[in-house]
Amino acid sequence: MTPTTREDCVALDAADPLAAFREEFVLPEGVIYLDGNSLGALPRSTPGRVADMIEREWGQDLIRSWNDAGWWDKPRTLGAKIAPLVGAATDEVVVGDGTSANLFKAVIAALRMSDRSVVLGEAGNFPTDLYVTEGAVALAGAVQRRVDPDGPGLAQALAAGDVAVLLLSHVDYRSGTLRDMPGITRLAHEHGALVVWDLCHSVGAVPMDLSGSGADFAVGCTYKYLNAGPGAPAFLYAARRHHAVADQPVSGWHGHARPFDFSGDYEPAPGVSRFLSGSQPLVADAALEASLDVWAKADLTQVRTKSLAMTDLFLARAAEAGISSITPSEHARRGSQVALVQPEEGAGYPVVQALIARGVIGDFRAPDVMRFGFTPLYLRYTDVWDAATALVEVVGSGEWRQERFTRRGKVT
Repeated sequence: MTPTTREDCVALDAADPLAAFREEFVLPEGVIYLDGNSLGALPRSTPGRVADMIEREWGQDLIRSWNDAGWWDKPRTLGAKIAPLVGAATDEVVVGDGTSANLFKAVIAALRMSDRSVVLGEAGNFPTDLYVTEGAVALAGAVQRRVDPDGPGLAQALAAGDVAVLLLSHVDYRSGTLRDMPGITRLAHEHGALVVWDLCHSVGAVPMDLSGSGADFAVGCTYKYLNAGPGAPAFLYAARRHHAVADQPVSGWHGHARPFDFSGDYEPAPGVSRFLSGSQPLVADAALEASLDVWAKADLTQVRTKSLAMTDLFLARAAEAGISSITPSEHARRGSQVALVQPEEGAGYPVVQALIARGVIGDFRAPDVMRFGFTPLYLRYTDVWDAATALVEVVGSGEWRQERFTRRGKVT
C-alpha cells in the first residue's frame, strides 16, 4: 500500500531490509540523490580498494601483479561477479572496454552469424545504440531499420523475414519502460533473428534472466545502478551456445587463444574471452570490484520490491501536482526511474534546476523529460517523500520560472 504521510515513510524505513546498505555509500549531507540512473553514488569501500591497487599492487609489486594480483584475469573474474545480476552463467560475461565498443562487437558478431542483412533497432533509443548501429551496418554492408518496440510494428518488422539482429534496450532511457525480455527474445527467434540487449538502464535496477530468456548477446555499463564510477568499464554477455562461432571484429591481443605465444596470426580465445581486445583499465576495475562486492550482499528481489514501492510513491505525489508521467504505471512494464513531463512547454529543464538548487538531484532529457532514478540500496522512503514534496512546491510556487534556472550547462 502506498504511504500517504511522511510518518508512514518513517515506518517503512525502520522496517526496510535494505536499510543497512545506505551506510555502504558516501552521500552528501542535505542532498537527495535521484540521479543514480546516470551516475551511481560512491561506495565507501572504493577509495581504499583503488588506493590499494595503486599503492601496493602497482606501486610495490609492479609488473608481478599481472599474475600475483590477478590483473590478467580481471575481465573474467569481474564478469563472473556481474553474472548473477543479469541471470547468466559465470563464463558468459566478460568485463572490458566501454558500452559503445561492446555494442559494436556484439552487433557485428551477430551479423556474421546470419545470412541476413538487417539490424532492427528502436526509434528513439539511446543515441549510442543508434550511432554504433549506423557505423556497424555501414562497415558490414548491412541495413538499419528502426521501429517502436512497444507497439505492433515490432512483430510486423520481424515477420518480414530479413532481420538478422534485433537490438533493444531492456529499459528505455527516457520513459523507464521495461521490455518483456523473454517474450521479445522468443518472438525474434521464431522469426530467425538474433537478439542483442542493452542493459545499461536495467542492470542493478531490475532482476533479469538472460540465460533463461534465451538472449544471444547483451551489453551494459557499470557506472549507473552498479556504482562503479564515471568512465567505469562495461561488460558483454554472450550465450555459451555461441562461443565457438562468434566472430567479433576487434581482434586484439587479449582476445587471443595463446597471447603469450606472440603469434603473428590471430586465433580467438575459447569462450567469452574472445570478445576481449586490448589491455584493461585496472584502476577502474578496482573501483568496479569494490562496488560488486557490495552488490554480492544484496537480494535483487528485495531491491525490486523497494524500487516499485518508491516509484509508486513518487508517481502518486507527482500526480497530485498535476504533472504527467510517461513511465508505465504497471509494475511489469516499469524500470526503476520515473519520467515526468510538465504541461507547460519548456518547463522541464528549469524545474529540474530549481529542484537541484533545493538539494534534490534529478536530470533532464530533451525534449522536455524530467528523470528521477530510484536506487534502493541507498535511498530511503523519507527521501522519496521529501523529494516529491519539493517537486510539488517548486511547480506550485512557480519558482522554476526564475531566470537562473534557465541557463543550460553542457551536461543536462
